[in-house]
Amino acid sequence: MALRSILGLSILAAFAAPALPGDSAPPAPSAAQQRLIGEYGPATDLLEIYEAGGRLYADGHGLHVQPLESASGLKADGGSVTLDGARLPRRDIGAEVVAQIRAGEHGDPAALRAAALRATPPAEPPAKRAMDLVPITRFDPTIKLDIRYAGSDNFMGFPLYERPAAYLQRPAAEALGRVQQALKAEGLGLLVHDAYRPWFVTRMFWDATPPEDHMFVADPARGSRHNRGCAVDLTLYDLATGRPVEMPGRYDEMSPRSYAAYAGGTSRQRWARDLLRRAMEREGFQVLAEEWWHFDYKEWADYPIGNTPFSALPD
Repeated sequence: MALRSILGLSILAAFAAPALPGDSAPPAPSAAQQRLIGEYGPATDLLEIYEAGGRLYADGHGLHVQPLESASGLKADGGSVTLDGARLPRRDIGAEVVAQIRAGEHGDPAALRAAALRATPPAEPPAKRAMDLVPITRFDPTIKLDIRYAGSDNFMGFPLYERPAAYLQRPAAEALGRVQQALKAEGLGLLVHDAYRPWFVTRMFWDATPPEDHMFVADPARGSRHNRGCAVDLTLYDLATGRPVEMPGRYDEMSPRSYAAYAGGTSRQRWARDLLRRAMEREGFQVLAEEWWHFDYKEWADYPIGNTPFSALPD
């Protein structure tokens, strides 16, 4: 998915390459701190509480990067936040947007799929390179897959792929294998949520999403880099435990936490996000500013828009 517009917070940093993380991950915040970290407030006027350097800060709703203990009129205790006597409810913008999209969805999955398969991708000049999609695990089987669009755990709420597989153009898949090898020295691996996406699935996103929410999905009239087999959505996992590494926001969250330069959350989460970005950039991938998990391979423009379903691709 490509998020075109997201609710903003004043804490969002200007988009730039991340500062190099230290050699080791920062310590996790205390349990008491963790209970308070998050977003609060009505409508789009949100207060952010985040951790940096072991301290909590408040930003937004009239405050600017204010240490929590010295924020005038702000009281935070046990997950409850009040500012100047007014209670601010905890928010989960990502979940709210998903609920909004699902509530407005129209058409059943089978009908949406049939209509999308009848549609035709946009015409383009001949591509410089032919499609050469390969399974990404071919180059390193320790890359883990959690393909959300093959099940119902996605913003649409129903499966869109025939099976949980991930494909990239061969040079991009080879580069991803090199990223995996480099991360092993850190005790980490790649957990992939999505890669090549047939154009008809992009069309299904568009057709099912209410027009007022079209800013959250890619326009099929232009296609996407996922359609070209040169985009991958992924995160990190711990090789020792197999568990995903915690990031500032969830995959496909559709919230301010999705930005690659989002300054909220915890130091440890931001360290992991920036480590992933550095590892990917070394092998020719570029992060999407609005989605910390989305990376485009450098040669994406050389490939055509693909529309081959997973059922016709090799295992």
